[in-house]
Amino acid sequence: MEPCDLSALDARALIGAKKLSARELLDSCLARMDAVDPAVNCMVARDDAAARGAALAADEMTARGDPLGPLHGLPVGVKDLENTRGLRTTYGSVIFRDFVPEEDQLIVRAVREAGAIVAGKTNTPEWGAGANTRNAVYGATGNPFDPAKSAAGSSGGSGVALATGMVPIATGSDTGGSLRNPAAFNGIVGFRPSPGLVPSDKRPLGWNPLSVLGPMARTVPDLCLLLSTMVSDDACDPLATTIFGRQVRQSGDFAAPHAIDLASLRVAVTPDFGFTPTERHIREVFAEKIGLFGHAFAAVEEATPDCAGTDETFEVLRAVAFMAGMYERVRDTPELVGPNVRANVEEGLRYSALDVTRALKQQTVLYKNWQRFFERFDVILSPAVTLSPRPWSELYPAEIDGMPTRTYFHWLANAYAVTTVGHPAISLPVGLDRHGMPFGLQIVGPRGGDAKVLAVAAALEKLLAGDARTCRPVPDIARLKAASPISAMPGFMGFD
Repeated sequence: MEPCDLSALDARALIGAKKLSARELLDSCLARMDAVDPAVNCMVARDDAAARGAALAADEMTARGDPLGPLHGLPVGVKDLENTRGLRTTYGSVIFRDFVPEEDQLIVRAVREAGAIVAGKTNTPEWGAGANTRNAVYGATGNPFDPAKSAAGSSGGSGVALATGMVPIATGSDTGGSLRNPAAFNGIVGFRPSPGLVPSDKRPLGWNPLSVLGPMARTVPDLCLLLSTMVSDDACDPLATTIFGRQVRQSGDFAAPHAIDLASLRVAVTPDFGFTPTERHIREVFAEKIGLFGHAFAAVEEATPDCAGTDETFEVLRAVAFMAGMYERVRDTPELVGPNVRANVEEGLRYSALDVTRALKQQTVLYKNWQRFFERFDVILSPAVTLSPRPWSELYPAEIDGMPTRTYFHWLANAYAVTTVGHPAISLPVGLDRHGMPFGLQIVGPRGGDAKVLAVAAALEKLLAGDARTCRPVPDIARLKAASPISAMPGFMGFD
C-alpha cells in the first residue's frame, strides 16, 4: 500500500508517531495525481511548491514536539467554489478564470488551522449548478470507474480525488445533494450536515438553509475527523446557533462516530420518497442491498414522509438562491454564463412574491410532516441518487426510464427531498450496481441528528465491509494510469 492509500486516521497516527512524514505523504499524493489525473481531470489547480513548503513546516513541528492539530500533515482537496489564499479559485466560471484570492474562506482556514495541507483545488460545475462536473475553464471530470461517465457533483472533483487516493480528505458543499451525489457515484462518503453546523461566510442569503458546507472522505471515521475541525458557532453564519456566552457546538462531539446498536433502530426504507423519478434499475438494486443487511435492524418498513409539493417548493427556493448570487452576472454578461445558471435565473424571474410565499409555506408543511414521521422511525434509508452514472457528455438526464424530467436537477430529487426540510444525511458506498458502478445508500436522520446519522453510517460501514457485495468499491488505479487522457474525448471542454 502506498502512503496516499492510507486512511486519514492511519496516516495522521503514523505522522504523529514519526513513522511517516508529512512530506512523504504529500509526495505520494502528488505522484498519484500526476499518474491518474489525466484520465479523470479532478484536481484542477495545484501549487506543489507551496504544499511542499507546508509539509516541511509540518515535519519541523513534529520534530520539535510541538502540539499537533487533528489534521496535522494531511493533504486536503478543496472544492473550487471555496476561496484559497494564493491559489486560483475559479468557481468553474470563465469570468473568474484567473482569480487568485487574498484570503481563505472560513472552511479552508479552519482545516489549515487544524494542520491540513491544501494539495489542490477540485473541479466543480460552473457555480456548482447541476450535478455533472463539467465547465468551460477546466473541462469535464470523469468517473474513476469509467471516465466516460459522470462523477456527479457539484463536489465531483472532490469525490474522484478521494476515490483515486489523491487526497485522504476533501471539502465540499451541498444544495441539491452536491456532497451526497458525487459520494454515491464515486464510492466514497459525503455528509450533508444540519444547516449551521459547519458555518458559511459566503452564503448570500444568510438565513437560507438550502446550501451547506461539509466533509467528504473514504470512510466514516475519516469524515468525522474532518468534520470535527469544521464545526463552530462562528457569528459569520446566522444559522450557527449560539447561546450567548456558551459554546454550543464542540468539535469533540464529532471527532469520532458514537457507538450505536443497529438492532435497536426502527428503519424506514423508500426508493423514491413517494415522488422522485428513481429508475427501475436503482429501485431493484436498492431492494437487493436492503435484503442483504436489513436483518441487522429492529424493524424495517417501507414508508416515507408525506413529501407532496417538494418538487415545486425546492424549484422556487433554489431559483431564489440563484437569483441572489447570479442575477447580475446573467444580466450583464449572459454570454459568459452557462445554461444551468441561466436557467435558474430565468426561472426565478418568472416567480412572483406570492410564488415565493407559497413555497415557504409549503416548506414549513413539509418540515412538520417529517417531524411527525420521525416520531415512528430512527432513520430513513434510500438510494442517494435516482439513477446509475450516465455519460458526462449529457448535460443532465432529460429522461429517466423514458419519462421526461421536470428540470435539469430533477434527477437529484432523492437528495433534495432531504435538503428541503433541513435534515442531516450521508451517502455511504454499498458495493456496485448492475452496471458495475458504485451504489450510494442515503441515510437520513431526525432534525439535528447529525451524530446519530454518523453513528449509524459507521456501524453499517463496519458491518458491510466484509462482503464483496456491500463493501466500498475501489477503482482500478492501474487501468486509470494507462488510460487515454479524458481531455481527448469529444466535448471535453465547455458548458454543454
